[in-house]
Amino acid sequence: NEIRMNDRRAKAVIGQGLIDGHDVVLAKPRTFMNNSGEGVEYLMARFGGRPSDLLIVYDDMALPTGRIRLRPAGRHAGHNGIRSIISAVQTEEFPRLRIGVGQPDQGASSIPHVLGKFSKEEEPLIAKAIQDASGAVLCMLDENIDIAMNRYNVVGNRPGN
Repeated sequence: NEIRMNDRRAKAVIGQGLIDGHDVVLAKPRTFMNNSGEGVEYLMARFGGRPSDLLIVYDDMALPTGRIRLRPAGRHAGHNGIRSIISAVQTEEFPRLRIGVGQPDQGASSIPHVLGKFSKEEEPLIAKAIQDASGAVLCMLDENIDIAMNRYNVVGNRPGN
């Protein structure tokens, strides 16, 4: 079943619904990445919950294109969006799902790399990453994050597999 992202707020576009019987709120930030914490603050104020109830999904140039990595907590590792969220919720203890977009070509800027389109060679890797990410989220909801990490951080999560 589909969750429509049609509730436009100042800090995020929101969709509410059920995934496998679990009440969820999906949110796409409307802030600059460096201010992602503002959207998370708004969501926490509106819907309640704890930082551990979040799942922050974001691209990561440190991972090869198409690789996903689910973690229950951690540092920002230089990612300014995660740094902003950590500052907003006052803890590093929230789950996150990183989706690898790889490094830009030698000497190329990271901004066009992250915001640009994927190459024809990368498209199947990203399609697989989206499938794996969706499976990891369902597993996390139905089981727990540890089982999802064991299943999706390794199995079926290698480019070309």
